[in-house]
Amino acid sequence: MDYASNILETIGKTPLVKLNNVTSEIPSLVLAKIESFNPGNSIKDRIAVKMIEDAEKQGKLLKGGVIVEGTSGNTGMGLALASIVKGYKLICVSNDKQSREKFDVLRAMGAEVIVCPSDVDPEDSRSYYSVSKRIAEETPKSWFVGQYDNLSNSLAHYEETGPEIWNQTDGKVTHFVVGVGTGGTISGVAKFLKEKNPKIKIWGIDTYGSVFKKYHETGIFDKNEIYPYTTEGIGEDIIPKNVAFDLIDHFEKVNDKDAAIYTRKLAKKEGIFAGNSCGAVIKGLLQLKENLTKSDVVVVLLHDSGSRYIAKIYNDDWMIEKGYIKK
Repeated sequence: MDYASNILETIGKTPLVKLNNVTSEIPSLVLAKIESFNPGNSIKDRIAVKMIEDAEKQGKLLKGGVIVEGTSGNTGMGLALASIVKGYKLICVSNDKQSREKFDVLRAMGAEVIVCPSDVDPEDSRSYYSVSKRIAEETPKSWFVGQYDNLSNSLAHYEETGPEIWNQTDGKVTHFVVGVGTGGTISGVAKFLKEKNPKIKIWGIDTYGSVFKKYHETGIFDKNEIYPYTTEGIGEDIIPKNVAFDLIDHFEKVNDKDAAIYTRKLAKKEGIFAGNSCGAVIKGLLQLKENLTKSDVVVVLLHDSGSRYIAKIYNDDWMIEKGYIKK
């Protein structure tokens, strides 16, 4: 009989699918690594299990303990799955920019969810960074995950996601393109792929309102780069320890409108029901098409499922309200 002993064993080994329409103007073969095939419907399942298992080995997370994390939703879902299987309580702290669906799903999976304002500095006592750390300090037997600076995040992708991409492309991958938030995915995959072939280009997709691109190009952390944006899952107003800037060849910024429109195009033109940041990755790649040739093999990573964005990206009223589409 062929079966998994629990849901966590179904994480990973996600498919690589050729894109045929949304990238038709690109001369290269473009393959999408579709991470919504994970049981929690996002790539964050991979890091959730890795971070928990490493914390267990290090004695930071004890039996019957409480896991606390600041999350935009997807990491919380991965942590929820692992918490159920392993017997932990989970407290997720997020901000009010995220889709309501993310919070509803987390609560459905037994997590306690605390929502903080998004229009405050990271150092502000009301920010989800600050609140999550404070809860962890005040809660007995708790462990603060800290996915931004927890290097088990990028290690998960070095050990699993990178090798999967290498093997699925038979080592022919020439470019890896992915949205950057905590930096774990791009850095872990980049480390593995560049060890295999230093010529592979690593392109990070950023958003307007985020500090990554300018910091990568100048080494300057410019607070003037920080302002509110609607694209979920990528961009930051901090510099996470997981971002290995030396392994990233280029950052490309994509605006909120284009990210939303291309997310919907993925669904209508490819039948791929993907999340908000996935549209940003596709548009970012299109903006860089002049750098690609017919012989290139490009892997774009599609981070999560569209099920998290029903009330936003896939809702005409919301899109009209934001000025992204017309009535």
